[in-house]
Amino acid sequence: MASIGKTRLDSGWLAARSTEVSLSGTQLTTTHPPSGPTSPWLNAVVPGTVLATLVENKVVPDPFYGLQNETIIDIADSGREYYTFWFFTTFQSKLSGNQHLDLNFRGINYSAEVYLNGHKKVMPKGMFRRHSLDVTDILHPDGQNLLAVLVHPPDHPGRIPPKGGQGGDHEIGKDVATQYVQGWDWMAPIRDRNTGIWDEVSVSITGPVKIIDPHLVSSFFDDYKRAYLHATTELENRSAWVAECSLNIQVTTGIEGNICLVEHLQTQHLSIPAGSQVQYTFPELFFYKPDLWWPNGMGKQSLYNVHITIDVKGYGESDAWSHLFGFRKIESHIDSATGGRLFKVNGQPIFIRGGNWILSDGLLRLSKERYETDIKFHADMNFNMIRCWGGGLAERPEFYHYCDIYGLLVWQEFWITGDVDGRGDPVSNPNGPQDHDLFLICARDTVKLLRNHPSLALWVGGNEQVPPDDINKALKNDLRLYPYFENSNEISKSSEDLSVVPKDPSQYLDGTRVYIQGSLWDGFADGKGGFTDGPYEIQNPEAFFKNDFYNHGFNPEVGSVGTPVAETIRATMPQEGWQIPLIKKLPNGYTEEVPNPIWEYHKYIPYSKPKKCVDQIELYGTPKDLDDFCLKAQLANYIQYRALLEGWTSRMWSKYTGVLIWKTQNPWTGLRGQFYDHLLDQTAGFYGCRCAAEPIHVQLNLATYFIEVVNTTSEELSNIAIEASVWDLEGTCPYYKVFENLSAPAKKTVPIVEMKYPKSKNPKPVFFLLLKLYHTSDFGILSRNFYWLHLSGGDYKLLEPYRRKKIPLKITSKVFIKGSTYEIEMHVENVAKRADSRSLTYMNNFTAKQGNGDFDMASVEPATGGTDEKHEVSLFQRIFRCFTKENGSLKVTEVNGADVGVAFFLHFSVHALKTDHKEGEDTRILPVHYSDNYFSLVPGEVMPIKITFKVPLGVTPRVALHGWNYHGRHTVH
Repeated sequence: MASIGKTRLDSGWLAARSTEVSLSGTQLTTTHPPSGPTSPWLNAVVPGTVLATLVENKVVPDPFYGLQNETIIDIADSGREYYTFWFFTTFQSKLSGNQHLDLNFRGINYSAEVYLNGHKKVMPKGMFRRHSLDVTDILHPDGQNLLAVLVHPPDHPGRIPPKGGQGGDHEIGKDVATQYVQGWDWMAPIRDRNTGIWDEVSVSITGPVKIIDPHLVSSFFDDYKRAYLHATTELENRSAWVAECSLNIQVTTGIEGNICLVEHLQTQHLSIPAGSQVQYTFPELFFYKPDLWWPNGMGKQSLYNVHITIDVKGYGESDAWSHLFGFRKIESHIDSATGGRLFKVNGQPIFIRGGNWILSDGLLRLSKERYETDIKFHADMNFNMIRCWGGGLAERPEFYHYCDIYGLLVWQEFWITGDVDGRGDPVSNPNGPQDHDLFLICARDTVKLLRNHPSLALWVGGNEQVPPDDINKALKNDLRLYPYFENSNEISKSSEDLSVVPKDPSQYLDGTRVYIQGSLWDGFADGKGGFTDGPYEIQNPEAFFKNDFYNHGFNPEVGSVGTPVAETIRATMPQEGWQIPLIKKLPNGYTEEVPNPIWEYHKYIPYSKPKKCVDQIELYGTPKDLDDFCLKAQLANYIQYRALLEGWTSRMWSKYTGVLIWKTQNPWTGLRGQFYDHLLDQTAGFYGCRCAAEPIHVQLNLATYFIEVVNTTSEELSNIAIEASVWDLEGTCPYYKVFENLSAPAKKTVPIVEMKYPKSKNPKPVFFLLLKLYHTSDFGILSRNFYWLHLSGGDYKLLEPYRRKKIPLKITSKVFIKGSTYEIEMHVENVAKRADSRSLTYMNNFTAKQGNGDFDMASVEPATGGTDEKHEVSLFQRIFRCFTKENGSLKVTEVNGADVGVAFFLHFSVHALKTDHKEGEDTRILPVHYSDNYFSLVPGEVMPIKITFKVPLGVTPRVALHGWNYHGRHTVH
């Protein structure tokens, strides 16, 4: 008897253009199967798309490099047949009596014919629907099965107007598919419109009874002390007799390592008629004080494993299903004080700071590994929400899994956008897709696929548009809330209350999350559908703090720049793309940037806005070359996005309830709106966000020059103090002040004191400001924030000669290896002579922060100047006793320098150690997770940095340190 369960079919696929294959599907899966990757057959990317397969086999050039996308024929010119492809594979499966095998496709774009062992089955249209075929009766007796799938592109791939535009000519909106594929102001057109078997393919073996789409819901009472787990599942009896079944549900929680604690085990007996499908609801399971799931920054992401099995009398275990489940309650309402939508999790208000998401890769080369990196990056930025934009995907379960793990709430939109479904040039069809029934089939199936994830926070009908009336009405009805979730007041659990609610909440399609008809309605933007999101351009940093910057409570989209580091430009463009923008001086004193054609194609957004914002790169002086331009862009990126989030947080609850930045990343090698590029290297804006969005934060209001303390936690801060020190370019400290005996109420932003510098006499035109918020009891630092500032109307040009400063550094490193994973602990210390000994917090005793399971270097008390190396070694031994393999010993490097001052804008990168690398070759190892980067150190300060990455087999890594005024070649390898 074959084992029950699922087997993924994700390797060994072949693909060929349909017009180049003369055989029928029946012939391919009987007498004439392809024998391997010989013409016209290619090794195929499945899951993936036709274009991903062509790129992988170098049949077409990489569309993400330079202007190569322009050399690939567009489906509008080639015709749909050109991108209609056969996909072929084989699989082994030999069943015993009463066993069944399902062939499962989690996503095909757009329609398909499936042939298995000569038998044909037609797959209906729709990108966002699952297909499950019972193929038991057509399996080969010898267990060797031949599978061929003919995949057709979307019915309405559309054309790309000469000027491009949002969604091309909008024809793609007639289908239920991704809309970004015709191009957008941040994306070039995808030539095959994502045609392919784009999501998981699997076969699953069951006994006579199958478990289908269980639904899990939690409810709470007595201030979250009592919790109930509700569970409903569909059960299908495929046999010709009544199945006598034992249905089991088990709930476990991990304690340590592989040890699990069984919280509940319940068995129900039922009979299922022959050939029928029934719905069964378990008696509710009671939990006392369960561990709750919290969003990032609010607490732990506690998860329980719910395991459902069904045993059939005379057969044994027939099917099994499991899912990680988080006990949590998400509510939202329109806040009367701000007009914005205010979210609560487990009764606690949460100030939303997050970003918009398209998808991880424009060719749908989706993987668990990339998803984990993507989501961990968002958590590392201290974000708590991701919005899945309506022109992209209904994101995959793997995406949601990592959002569950890392605590990112998800706003999931359906496939409607204003540009493609109601406006634009040409004006698009406001009635949405042609087949409304198909849209609803896909929507309902998507809900069933994703509804058990605790991270899923709300459903939204569309981006800047409401779905057509009939679809909107149906979604409102299908996604109506169970009464318990309709308001924030807990209902008493009495028979009188429940008598008016006959259904169990798990019997609803969802029932637990609010449905909002569009991204500009009901507490978002102006709440009435007006185009009051944005802006999408560079801003003067102080503008974000001003009262008139944004007039509504929750902005779902506000965007800006996103130039990556120079290595990414070189890796994604030929040499003619390395030309930096030309600076055009305008009569009004402002400047205009003119990018080269490759940057223009990659949607570059400038760092200047004539009549509104002076060029934020030119503030540092005219850039000389690509490296200079990209480094200065990182300075601007950091300031821009830190100011954006600090400006919003400054008015937490008084004016705003949340903000989502447009956007966090790019599904291709774009040059705008990103915190990390498509190659997974972070911009400095990443760390500006990480700083600004920390749960406890000290900041400078750039409009009022008041120091503010932000406390987004549910605990009041008391016995805290702020150290404010100003440093000039000569390395002296003209201003130093400690503000003691402070407190900060829970979930409040409080102004503390106005900075007197630079209003004092003879202020320096360019200066640094270091703010530290700390506990007075032990000097434990809760927040550290470093600014570089210029006087009003000034610039940063004095920082150019500051590059020549030679600041002495002490760099301590320790390397630990676990398999292919490297973990490197760095201490970087500015050992310049201290210009002022009044500082109380030079110990840099960082306070431990709640993490996501990773070791947090912020909990380390680093050694300070004067501490001997023996003490450092013993400290590291205590820290790293949890790691399995130690590589080498503690390494201490002294960087000579006679100057006193700030070590400015230091940043690490990780490279493959190569002795023969060519000039311009990209040697970076990516992705890398840094506990911090793009940091600065005043004299005497030490910064602990943790660096984590995986290396390919046979590669030796080296870690390089760079800086504005540090040009050494310090490496660790």
